[in-house]
Amino acid sequence: MTTILQINSSARSQGAQSTLLINELTAKLQQSNPGAKVVVRDLQSAPLPHLDDAVLGAFFTPAENRTPEQQAVSARSEALIAELQAADIVVIGAPLYNFGISSQLKTYFDWIARAGITFSYTENGPKGLVTGKKVFVVSARGGKYEGTPHDSQTPYLRSFLGFLGMTDVSFIYAEGLNMGPDAASAGLSTARSAIAAA
Repeated sequence: MTTILQINSSARSQGAQSTLLINELTAKLQQSNPGAKVVVRDLQSAPLPHLDDAVLGAFFTPAENRTPEQQAVSARSEALIAELQAADIVVIGAPLYNFGISSQLKTYFDWIARAGITFSYTENGPKGLVTGKKVFVVSARGGKYEGTPHDSQTPYLRSFLGFLGMTDVSFIYAEGLNMGPDAASAGLSTARSAIAAA
């Protein structure tokens, strides 16, 4: 059975265009994969703590030496990783905030990037351990940035996901959403055409 992991990373709890669009994409993927299981990871309603001394201490302390508090932190990270590893398809809603990703998504990445678990260092360089997945990234943007020097989000996401072993990544953009009704309508139409073709 196909498992689809949908990651909502908007800071908004209601009405976020990235969330609305990935809901549509997930529904389309369910049609293409009858019986697919959908798991939703909502980073706004269930936020993760930013990295700090306690979190880093838990990650870098050997398992046999962790305190109960550190064990709980590590277990939370490992549950997120297991959820990701169990997915065949990953759908990420990634609104563009200040030329990057939301702090919610960055924090999620910090919790799943674990040496020896999701990547390893070898004599030939780093090796991603999260493999065999199809990833879709849907980015909602107020302006038009695709293919310009201001689009630092796309190379970052491609680099980070690839570092963990996820190299089959497709990007869907809804751009110009704050540039007036006509631009917003065109941007959403372009995104929905890409979703229909997914």
